[in-house]
Amino acid sequence: MYRQGKNQNRQLTQSLLLAGAVAVGLTGCAAGMGDLEDWVAEVKSRRGAPLEPLPVLKTFDAFEYSAYDLREPFAAWDVGEDQRSVSGVAAGPRPDPTRRKEALESFPLDALDMVGTIGLGADMFGLIKAPDGVVYRVRPNNYLGQSDGRITGVREDRIELVELVPNGVGGWNEQPAQIPLENQ
Repeated sequence: MYRQGKNQNRQLTQSLLLAGAVAVGLTGCAAGMGDLEDWVAEVKSRRGAPLEPLPVLKTFDAFEYSAYDLREPFAAWDVGEDQRSVSGVAAGPRPDPTRRKEALESFPLDALDMVGTIGLGADMFGLIKAPDGVVYRVRPNNYLGQSDGRITGVREDRIELVELVPNGVGGWNEQPAQIPLENQ
């Protein structure tokens, strides 16, 4: 029982100390409010700085866009048969985009070597060695090189072909080329 009374006294003492601290704090706040109220009143009584005048709006001339009917600058060239002579693109040979590429078209022409022939006359095949070391058998109308090179003739000392090279204005030019027999 003695302990119970001691605990009650301790709680009563703590409550009184807390109430006293709150009262002192509120008294301190109330005493400082006068200075704060004076400062707020002084700030409110000040006159504000004058505002800068609004800038003058510039007037712009109306522009009417009239190039709706012209070709779009980033669209691909679509030159029909009847427009070739008008647009400066010569009618002529073109690569066939639907043709299946042959194995030797993945190598540049200067990387291919002729190493021999097989057969006689019109039944002659050329032997081409690719950079990967494989020897391929070719004949006229086969393709090789990276410029759509079509073989036109197989001779004992060379393979003749025609490449299609762009002419710079959307057309193509045929350019003759040959692969000579490699001397070993």
